[in-house]
Amino acid sequence: MRFILVIIFIIVSLEAKQNIDLKIKNTSNKLNSFSKTYTSVNKKMAQNAKAILRQKQQILKQQKYLQELQQELTEKELVYKANTLQLAQLKQIQKKLSKVQQKIEQELVYELAQSVSISMILEQKHMADAESLIEFEVLQNMLKISKDKANKLNHDFYENSKDIDILNIHASSLEVAISNIDTKRKNLINVQKKNKKALKKLKVAKASYKKELKKILRKQDTLKKTLAKLNIIKIDAIKKAKEEEERRKAFASKRITSSKSLPKVKRHGSSYQVVKTKRYTGPKTIAPLKYYTITKKYGTYTDPIYGIKIFNESISLKPRKPNAKVKTVFNGKVIYADKTAVLDNIVIIEHKNGVHTIYANLSQISPNIRKGKKIKKGYTIGRINDELIFEVTQKSYHINPIRLFR
Repeated sequence: MRFILVIIFIIVSLEAKQNIDLKIKNTSNKLNSFSKTYTSVNKKMAQNAKAILRQKQQILKQQKYLQELQQELTEKELVYKANTLQLAQLKQIQKKLSKVQQKIEQELVYELAQSVSISMILEQKHMADAESLIEFEVLQNMLKISKDKANKLNHDFYENSKDIDILNIHASSLEVAISNIDTKRKNLINVQKKNKKALKKLKVAKASYKKELKKILRKQDTLKKTLAKLNIIKIDAIKKAKEEEERRKAFASKRITSSKSLPKVKRHGSSYQVVKTKRYTGPKTIAPLKYYTITKKYGTYTDPIYGIKIFNESISLKPRKPNAKVKTVFNGKVIYADKTAVLDNIVIIEHKNGVHTIYANLSQISPNIRKGKKIKKGYTIGRINDELIFEVTQKSYHINPIRLFR
């Protein structure tokens, strides 16, 4: 009977262990599916920031070109209208001159023909009587008049041709000038269209960037509140309120409304402006990950788009392989181990000399890690698939975590 009870107990224990393992696996999978990494966020933000800054430069160049082009077109607008009117008038004059030229040409041909005819008649006159002599003189006089008229018509034809050529050249130059202004006007319209598209694209990029930036700031705020709740650090309520107001103003002042209000990075907000820090002087220790890449460093940086000064109290470590073990860096006692809405799982360990180490954004917490548990250096407290946020404090002071193991 005892043997049977033992077997039943073993079976129940195995089933319970399997259920626990299954729950851990399901929880881990669920956490992984909802996990947001600082690496992807930071990479995306960096790409967005560069793209937005490039877009801003491009739009500024477009704006400069638009202004120059608009000024040039404005200056030439009166000339353009005058040239257009003058061109129309020239074409009317050309038309009249062409008609005059045709008339002169017809008269010239007639006079030349008449001169030739008279010359032929004169050559045939040989009689020397009085009547013939009078007729001969009349014909000679007619020939002279005809030649003079032909010469005058020829001169008029030449001068008229020169006037027509000059008008043609002037009209051609006016047509070129008008065509150039029309081309620039079309270019202006095309640049304005591109500018509108660029501004629309910039708005979308800034909205996405703003969302990611706010997410990072929320993560920082969540961690600060957690540490403040545990009396690990203190947050000055006045400074916090001031910082939040400056953030709000910084975000609100960077809206793009038109091509005339391009984004400018001028104002500088701050994130918990006065952060108490100190240099670490204790013994060196192991890193929380065996193989990793530092993706975000400790210290102050200024956001390139909104100009907000942000102090990063932690470092972000990217494991070089998935589901990496996260180990505690000192002997200590677990004072917090729970899941948060923003930072996934967080484990906080208290060590001697008022030192606390914080491990945030964990994919899962080890099943045996709970509040009050004492653990040794190198003990596995959880696993990370994405990026580990590692923070260190000592008596309300922040310490650069990299100093612990480098």
